[in-house]
Amino acid sequence: MSTLVEKNEEILQPKLASINDFFVLMKPRVMSLVIFTTLIGYFCGLFSSQTLLNPFLSLIGIFAVALGAGSSGVLNQWYDRDIDAKMERTKNRPIPIGKIEPSDAFAFGLVGSILSVVILGLCINWIGGFLLFFTIVFYAIFYTIFLKRYTCQNIVIGGASGALPPVLGYVCATGTIGLESIILFGIIFLWTPPHFWALSLKTKLEYKLVNIPMLPNVKGDLSTKRHILIYTFMLVVFSTFPYFLNFNSVFYLIVSLLLGLKFMYEALRLLRIVNYNEKKLFNFSIIYLFLIFLFIFFDKIIVSYVI
Repeated sequence: MSTLVEKNEEILQPKLASINDFFVLMKPRVMSLVIFTTLIGYFCGLFSSQTLLNPFLSLIGIFAVALGAGSSGVLNQWYDRDIDAKMERTKNRPIPIGKIEPSDAFAFGLVGSILSVVILGLCINWIGGFLLFFTIVFYAIFYTIFLKRYTCQNIVIGGASGALPPVLGYVCATGTIGLESIILFGIIFLWTPPHFWALSLKTKLEYKLVNIPMLPNVKGDLSTKRHILIYTFMLVVFSTFPYFLNFNSVFYLIVSLLLGLKFMYEALRLLRIVNYNEKKLFNFSIIYLFLIFLFIFFDKIIVSYVI
């Protein structure tokens, strides 16, 4: 009898969320990509600008960008808690499994978003503050509430928010938006559709279950694979712009073309091979973006200090 009472008390007793639960809620893997691309944008700004901001304030600015990205991710999960609970890929997130109350998640995401914008505005400038505000609003409201649930082009349009971190990093270094930062934005913007469409081919049944109009569910697998090939080609071409606009050397161009050929090869295999594992393209797309951005940075070091 006493054991039964104890079990009932455990069920009735609310679970206290840990710091780690809130950290997981901020999507640390996405945050790590945001921090990485923000840093590359920051270092590109260092190389291009003659008047640099205080390095300590710049680091605080980069922290604010990461906080803003994480907080917008929290707001996204707060709103998507109904569909997250039904999808295999997301059902174990902190809100669906009851580790964090929706109201707590909303408050955490809102406060974090406001703080990130204020910190960036005060420590860097209000150009950066406005851009971060736009990024958060675009992702947490425009994409999450409207685009994601109502159009199969959700990833294409919504990708703008995920492409802004290098621009913010550039602003953290220089206080301005430069052409090079816009090129970095364009690379991520064109990379986003093939990356996420490859994943959606794998998880299309889950998206269908929760009525999310991902491209494979609306246009079919073949159309999605053709879209992936088209966007991959545009990405490969656009990724050469840092060379042709004199931001990087021929060494970067060679690496960019080699990586691009591999990406195109995988996209063609996806289109032509019936049993091709979409996860291969998805995984390589991550490697591609990481190496492209990394070599944009390393190429500048090689040209400036080695050659």
